[in-house]
Amino acid sequence: MSAPAVDAGMRQRAVRTRSRVPLLSATAWQRLASPLVIVVVWQVASTTGLLPERLLASPLKILTTAAGLVQEGVLPEAIAVSLQRAVIGFTLGAVAGIGLALVAGLSRVGENAVDPPLQMLRALPLFGLIPLFILWFGIGETPKVALVALGVVFPLYLNTFSGIRGVDGRLAEVARVLRLSRTETVTHIVLPGALAQTLVGLRQSLGVAWLALIVAEQINADAGLGYMINNAREFLRTDVIVVGLIVYAILGLLTDALVRLLERRALSWRQNFLSR
Repeated sequence: MSAPAVDAGMRQRAVRTRSRVPLLSATAWQRLASPLVIVVVWQVASTTGLLPERLLASPLKILTTAAGLVQEGVLPEAIAVSLQRAVIGFTLGAVAGIGLALVAGLSRVGENAVDPPLQMLRALPLFGLIPLFILWFGIGETPKVALVALGVVFPLYLNTFSGIRGVDGRLAEVARVLRLSRTETVTHIVLPGALAQTLVGLRQSLGVAWLALIVAEQINADAGLGYMINNAREFLRTDVIVVGLIVYAILGLLTDALVRLLERRALSWRQNFLSR
C-alpha cells in the first residue's frame, strides 16, 4: 500500500475516533448531576407553592428575568462597571502584594520593615474599614477600588512570601557553584521556585476580590452589579437579586479557571500523585 493511501486511512480513523468522543465525560456528568437535581427540586418547590416567590424566585423566573435584563442592556452595563472596578482593584492589589512579598522575602531587613505592619493590617476586619475609606476617599470609585485592592494584597503577600522562603536551600548552593549573580539567582531560581505558591495566592485573592466588590458596590454605588442587587432588594425583587449573585459566581469561576489554566501551563513540568 502506498504512503498516501496509508496517510488517508490514518486520517479517516482519526476523524471516526474524534466523532465517537462524547461531549461530556462521565466525570463531568457526575459533577453536573447534583446541581441539576437541586435546580429541579427548587423549581418543583416554587411551582407547588412550598417556596414562596417573595422569599426566592423560581429558576424559570430567574432565567426570564436575566434574559430581560440582557435585552434591556441593564445587565451588560452592570457587568462592565463591576469588571472595571475588579480589574483595577485587583491589579493594584496584586502589584502591591507581590512587590511587598519580594521585599520581605529576599531580605531580613525587608522582612523586619514590611511584615509587622502588614500582619497588623491583616488582623483588621476588611469590611470594617468601609466607613473610614468613605471618609478618606469620598463616595466615588476610589473607596470601592481601594477595598478590592486591600483584600487582594494579603493572600498574595502571604503565599508569595511563603513560596520565596520555601525554596530549597540546595538550589542556592547550585547558584553559588554556577557563580550566578543575585539578580540571576532571584530570576532563575527563587521566582520559579515560588511560582506555585504565588498562583495559590492568586486564586485566593481573586475570591477575596469578588467578595470585597460585592460589599463595596452595595454601599454608596450608583452602578454595577452590587447596585443592581441593592436596588432590587428595595422592591423585593428576589429574581433580580439571584441573577446578580449568579453573575458574580460565574465571573468568579471564570477568573479562577483562567488562573488554573495558567497554573497548568506554567507548572506543566510538575507531576502529582494523581498523574502517575
